[in-house]
Amino acid sequence: MGHRTGACQPSSTSELNQARISGQLYRHGTLSRASIAKALGLTAAAISKLVGRMIEAGIVEETGDLPGALHRRSIGLRLRTDAYKVIGVKFARSQVLWGVFDLAGDPLKQGELPRVSEGNIPGTVRAVTSLVDTELASDPAIVAVAMAVPGPYLRDEGRIALVTSMQGWRGVNFIDEFSRAFPVPTFIEQDARAGALAQSLFAPTETDGGSPTNLAYYLVGEGVGLGVIDGGRLINGERGGATELGHVSIDAAGRRCECGNRGCLERYCSAVAIHKAMEEPPYRGHFPEAAGLSHAQACRFLFLQASRGDGTARELVERIASYVGYGCVSVVNAFNPSRIVIGDIVAAAGRPLLDTVQRIVAERALPELREGTHIELSRLPADATLLGAAAVAVDRFLHSPTFFAELKRRRQGEGMGPEPGTHAGHNHHDHRPGSDASHEQPAPPSMRLHPYRQDRQ
Repeated sequence: MGHRTGACQPSSTSELNQARISGQLYRHGTLSRASIAKALGLTAAAISKLVGRMIEAGIVEETGDLPGALHRRSIGLRLRTDAYKVIGVKFARSQVLWGVFDLAGDPLKQGELPRVSEGNIPGTVRAVTSLVDTELASDPAIVAVAMAVPGPYLRDEGRIALVTSMQGWRGVNFIDEFSRAFPVPTFIEQDARAGALAQSLFAPTETDGGSPTNLAYYLVGEGVGLGVIDGGRLINGERGGATELGHVSIDAAGRRCECGNRGCLERYCSAVAIHKAMEEPPYRGHFPEAAGLSHAQACRFLFLQASRGDGTARELVERIASYVGYGCVSVVNAFNPSRIVIGDIVAAAGRPLLDTVQRIVAERALPELREGTHIELSRLPADATLLGAAAVAVDRFLHSPTFFAELKRRRQGEGMGPEPGTHAGHNHHDHRPGSDASHEQPAPPSMRLHPYRQDRQ
């Protein structure tokens, strides 16, 4: 059993049905009581009673008349996505981003900490704690914190197994540092899986029906990772290290990786690898500006030069895109998703990258599988992994809205939350319902995703 500090499930049938109503409203927008009752298989009387409690708790609100059957009119209901906020934090190798978001994923405030180096990782951790404390103290509507960290993240142990090019992060235990640090629940997730959840919650397509069941988020940033929703479930693996695409070899005799393998994909198309390529032959003399830039800045500079017609820059972008495409072939053949979304720093290369990836997949992937797979760049309005952290917290809200409504009420009434550590949560691999919930002392929602289940695969 993974680390957790309390039971994490709705403690009654009423609370469970309120979570189901919240999910229905989140996915489909404004609905009538009758349409919710029909969708959930509940009686009109039951829905009216449940909705009354949710309105009183501040979870939903009435919006006015909706057109009804036989020209009748009914009162619309909407989830109050603007009444609750969450903090998301993205940890990358040299970069830490943070933001405050509402439940719809709309960014309300965003920032970036100073560039991280091996020597200031402990200071960065302290800075994150201080920043989150400040935001929580200033706004009682913030009801959860979630963090997206590089993989492979060992969820039960709270640490990252490997961080190429910045091993100091391996010394940080995220559970020890953060699970009891704040007066609201704190959740930790691997970055690419968080990104997949963000795509599913905040950027569903019409064909998804508001709830995609087979989706892959291909993170190409300072590292390379993959998050896969398969059959409606996030794939985790036994210890949390599943779908670690960045350390799949594309060349058995290729470049040596810090993981011990050779030819790992991450060594060819990550932002770190791109920055290094810009500073080495045959490109070194062409990009002298790269030496003083961060990895993300170097990539943005390269992509800008390519867009301006620089032939050398275009050549390097084409080479990078080919490697991203080889990774995409593995995703298609291994997981057969209906949609692959490419995101993070390298996705900013834009259409030239996507065109090359699609060409590589057309040439190399199994025809029967690639024909049913749509490949696209992330359309999210903010960094997909940062939004992924927010999505993790939003998902927990949807699974247990009554807990968070009560938490907000207490924070508003008392000017503070519960004692630090009382309700801290952590993402672990056993996400199935438990039976130790207490109605009198509600605990944070479980890591069972809504509407996705994160059972072990």
